[in-house]
Amino acid sequence: MMNRRQFLKTGFSVAFATPYFIPSSVLGHNGAVAPGSRITIGCIGVGGMGTANLKSFLTKPNAQVLAVCDVDTEHRNRARDLVNEAYGNTDCAAYNDFRELLERKDIDAVMIATPDQWHGIMGVAAARARKDIYAEKPLAYTISEGRAIVAAVQRYGVIWQTGSWQRSQRHFRFACELVRNGRIGSVHTVRVGLPFGNSIDKRGTQPCAPPAGFDYDLWLGPAPWRPYNPSRCHWNFRWISDYSGGQLTDWAGHHCDIANWAMNTEVSAPIEIAGTAIFPAAQDGLFDTPESYYFECKYAEGFTMIVADRKQQPKGMGVHFIGSEGWIHVDRSGLEAHPRSLLKSVIGPNDIRLYESNDHVGNFLDCVASRAKTITPAEVAHHAIMVGHLGNIAMKLGRKVQWNPQVERFVNDAEADRLLSRPMRSPWMI
Repeated sequence: MMNRRQFLKTGFSVAFATPYFIPSSVLGHNGAVAPGSRITIGCIGVGGMGTANLKSFLTKPNAQVLAVCDVDTEHRNRARDLVNEAYGNTDCAAYNDFRELLERKDIDAVMIATPDQWHGIMGVAAARARKDIYAEKPLAYTISEGRAIVAAVQRYGVIWQTGSWQRSQRHFRFACELVRNGRIGSVHTVRVGLPFGNSIDKRGTQPCAPPAGFDYDLWLGPAPWRPYNPSRCHWNFRWISDYSGGQLTDWAGHHCDIANWAMNTEVSAPIEIAGTAIFPAAQDGLFDTPESYYFECKYAEGFTMIVADRKQQPKGMGVHFIGSEGWIHVDRSGLEAHPRSLLKSVIGPNDIRLYESNDHVGNFLDCVASRAKTITPAEVAHHAIMVGHLGNIAMKLGRKVQWNPQVERFVNDAEADRLLSRPMRSPWMI
């Protein structure tokens, strides 16, 4: 069976005549990767995180960025210039509308790093266009949109990698392998510590005209129409519930993902969720996601996951596994354990060994070429962010909710079920 790269190489050989002189590097000699063997990339959303991802793709010899897309002209032009500078040419295309980029048949894969309200629509559209996809967490703005992404990825046979890059860090993998192999006994509690407060970049909240070069209507997309003000967009979208679930959904795709990986609940979910949150005082009616939050998730597997802001967790940020014979705490700074001898443990050939990746973008590109599953596929990302979505729903309702993971509905709770999706502003739909 011909894979994507073989097909494209054949197509290129038919479409283009060979010039009289070709540098050896173009043909793939001297250690270079020939252009026809490179995975072609289009980057959608090139703000802070999107630009970081773009720069990572630019370092990969087996990838070539052909186009960038952003509704902000400043972001778009900056990204285009980065690409042209990296390759020493001037042919990077720059689009305002992601649909134009997806129409290009010469683009194999896309990177999506937009505000959360766009993830479902863009993810499904990219899958329909038969593009392989590297998309930022959280997987989607709602549980129903996440399930739509999973279904589209399966239906169209595309590769999906979620930007939950902690899985590609050795110490996170080691912590999860220790838990999986019973080194701290039976785990009864998992504490997940996430950021406290809304990290607002204050730029003024009075309505005004959008700046020139910023397509505000397209930035809003499926979200409700609201008057523009300087504090609404870019970084601050995270603290406005029209676009995001706050720190909780911004980080659940990282730390709840690690908790699921260790507890072997990557395609499972809690059955009971209850908690409380403190929401911002509605001084300007703009920022409304939880500043402080705490909720408990009970699993049919017999353990409790406690998700809270770092001020309500004994170990602060990170993931803390508490077992009958010890504990392990892992965060981005490293690994702690009791007893300390656990840190010198060896995961043997007969032990449970988890998927190994040491380069998250590299893993995606390898899987695009091989058609193997990535380290953070859509189904896994769906269940990681599901924890955050379920917590937000329980805290908004102010009561305990029961969840059926098999059908992805609440148990006899129409009020809670209504929060699994959201109306989309016309003409947008999945």
